[in-house]
Amino acid sequence: MVLLLPDGEAESGRRPSALSYAAMAPLGRALARAGRSEGLLVHRVRYRTRGWNGADAHLAADATWAAEEVVRRHGDVPLCLAGHGMGGRAALRAAGHPAVNSVLALAPWLPEDDRTAAPEPVAQLNGRRVLIVHGTNDRATDPELSYRLAERAKKSNRDTCRFEVHSDGHALRQYQDEVLALAADFVLGSMYARHYARPVADALAAPPPLGLRMPLAAGFGGR
Repeated sequence: MVLLLPDGEAESGRRPSALSYAAMAPLGRALARAGRSEGLLVHRVRYRTRGWNGADAHLAADATWAAEEVVRRHGDVPLCLAGHGMGGRAALRAAGHPAVNSVLALAPWLPEDDRTAAPEPVAQLNGRRVLIVHGTNDRATDPELSYRLAERAKKSNRDTCRFEVHSDGHALRQYQDEVLALAADFVLGSMYARHYARPVADALAAPPPLGLRMPLAAGFGGR
């Protein structure tokens, strides 16, 4: 099972944006198509509101609730949390749920470094396979912050890697085909113990910074 976690906003009590849900559709279709023969199910999480809302971390709480629902309805099945932007942070934060075996965070929104605040947690990622993908020209979320989080996570969880999409922005549209192929390769490799494509296997095996600044090559996944 894959749970798709759309983008959101830092502070808001409004209903989730229909555009954020629509933006996850290409990823959902790509994963469903790639995993159809394996019986992979893909569902979008419906947030209560669109806001992270500080310490309440509503989007992460909704992701955890959804993981509980998967277990209640489907039993002990491996689960991947796949999110974009604010949803990427929710996926990383909710990864401690026992059913989660992998996390895919696309252009994750992370808090700015603040020495007075606790750093974003990474202990919950231990034992999970983690892929972060970020465009180098992202103006909405800082790619350097996702690198720093990946660097901290890698210290205790070797199954962490991060790919950089050169010149792409927050929506990762310029190289969408490559990003979707990378996502499908990672998810199927993590869920079904398939062999990863060579770049993914190399990124997971490489020490920082190599495995955390792996360039996504044009044409990745092409025949």
